[in-house]
Amino acid sequence: MTTGTTAGAAAFDVTVVMPCLNEADTLAACIRKAQAGLAAAGVRGEIVVADNGSTDGSPDIARGLGARVVPVAQRGYGMALMKGIEAAGGLFIIMGDADDSYDFTEIPRFVEAWRAGAELVQGCRLPGGGGRVLPGAMPWSHRWIGNPLFTRLARWWFRSPIHDVYCGLRGFTPELYRRLDLRCAGMEYATEMIIKASLLGARVAEVPITLHPDGRKSHKPHLRTLRDGWRTLRFLLLFSPRWLFRVPGWCLIALGAAGYTVALPGLRVRGVTFDAHTLLFASLWIICGFQSLLFGTFARIYGRIIGLLPGEPPAAGRRTRTLERGLLLSSAAVMAGVLLLGWAMLYWWETGLGALDYAKTMRWVIPGSTLTVLGFQGILASFFIGVLELKHR
Repeated sequence: MTTGTTAGAAAFDVTVVMPCLNEADTLAACIRKAQAGLAAAGVRGEIVVADNGSTDGSPDIARGLGARVVPVAQRGYGMALMKGIEAAGGLFIIMGDADDSYDFTEIPRFVEAWRAGAELVQGCRLPGGGGRVLPGAMPWSHRWIGNPLFTRLARWWFRSPIHDVYCGLRGFTPELYRRLDLRCAGMEYATEMIIKASLLGARVAEVPITLHPDGRKSHKPHLRTLRDGWRTLRFLLLFSPRWLFRVPGWCLIALGAAGYTVALPGLRVRGVTFDAHTLLFASLWIICGFQSLLFGTFARIYGRIIGLLPGEPPAAGRRTRTLERGLLLSSAAVMAGVLLLGWAMLYWWETGLGALDYAKTMRWVIPGSTLTVLGFQGILASFFIGVLELKHR
């Protein structure tokens, strides 16, 4: 993904990109405010309207006010921004919605932070970052539940130094944009930018802004609370194999290990006896946890291979060692499991193939079966990881 800007041949200092889908009610006001903001910042600027198939005359309004219109056939908030950014000719790109909720006369704040060395300048509408939300500008569920929740997750999981992950008024350099290699075509686009910038260690600054009520009258906002909220949460989880797979996996394994600790010796705690059935549950937790860890490994490797997660896949020599180590450990687990199962079979043979003391034999059969399953899964997983990385050898 590229932009049309290079440092040596930039036609403008700043490009303002506005995604547009039937924004005739507010587009003219946004363009005029952007023009005023660029003038106040003392920069050479241009305004690019990425039109996503408007049928209300929005493109004509934009052209009439001197903005450059970039038609975008494929629908989606992220797709419109991608195409608009690719057409940008500035050394610094500012994106913002065309619904008049963002005040583009605040552009000088973003330019100042960029000139101070920031690669990404994020606006903040919430009081936590010094911002302000005017009455009626944001639904209560967004202000008090959705936005704070997703912002806290971004700060906790990805160390994002921001207080308003959903704010769509932001600026960035073309160089950073190319490094981010953004992929999302929908509303997750803005969240992807924040997460990847944090993971890559970009220089991020935050400036307070004021959010105004949506100025559109002819149609409702494009944002859908439940749909887009779920898509954001899903995206955060997919970008964090640690929290989606590894943390739950280790918790399940720890729970299973605790079950084995009390069930193998048959402990009785406060009148509660832990026996073979506890072993079965503990094995279930361990197997599920191990599968979760494996999927976390698959997700992390695949994410790096296709560019969704930062970092390079392991070098060929390291991949070979990882494969061989996985095979050795998994084979050892299978052999240990087979030995325990063989011990149980031998005990059965010694009893004349008759009835068994299940409280005793299950303490061999359940751990033996569990180790065999884990080892077999580990062998398959080791080879599957090798297949995932095959094209990078």
